[in-house]
Amino acid sequence: MTERYRLSFTTGGLFLQESAIAAASFLQLGDWTATRAQLRGENLLQVRTSAAATRIGKEVTARLQELSSEELSALQDLSLRDQANLLWVAVCRHYPFIREFAIEVLREHFLVLRRRLVFADFEHFLNAKALWHAELDDIAKSTQLKLRQNLFRMLREADLLSDQHEIHPAQLSPYLAQLLARQGRQVFLVFPATDNDIQRWLQ
Repeated sequence: MTERYRLSFTTGGLFLQESAIAAASFLQLGDWTATRAQLRGENLLQVRTSAAATRIGKEVTARLQELSSEELSALQDLSLRDQANLLWVAVCRHYPFIREFAIEVLREHFLVLRRRLVFADFEHFLNAKALWHAELDDIAKSTQLKLRQNLFRMLREADLLSDQHEIHPAQLSPYLAQLLARQGRQVFLVFPATDNDIQRWLQ
């Protein structure tokens, strides 16, 4: 049986600031449950309601849990672009739907020189996946639009997509590339990058 997709990325984008705060809290406490409690109890994420604090804290920590201890520690010291790229990796690890979109649509477009993403690309991808994932048939149109909106927002925040939806080649610092390379070649497939780029990052 095909595993159901997680589809809870209906709030926010990459949560750059929130992720840095949550990672710092975890590195201090060493426990994700305590981290979520601190984020909520002290309103470290500076959100207006306790319900939003709970929801965003849960979402951010779920993504951060996909990172290795080395990646989590490095998050604090990376440039903003590298932080965004590392959080994009975390999102792709947490959400197979996004990972598959990144590999099968984003990178594939880049490789065949179709350097622009359009909303129809998302619809075609979702409809194709719905053949194997009945849960995609069950989501409301408004939810589908939210998923698309937030996916494109994450791509823009990671500087992988322009405001005009033109695909930008991934630019990873040597430090981040070296850090990610420990996970093997697969980790780089979620980026708009050529095989030569990936080979260079792996060295």
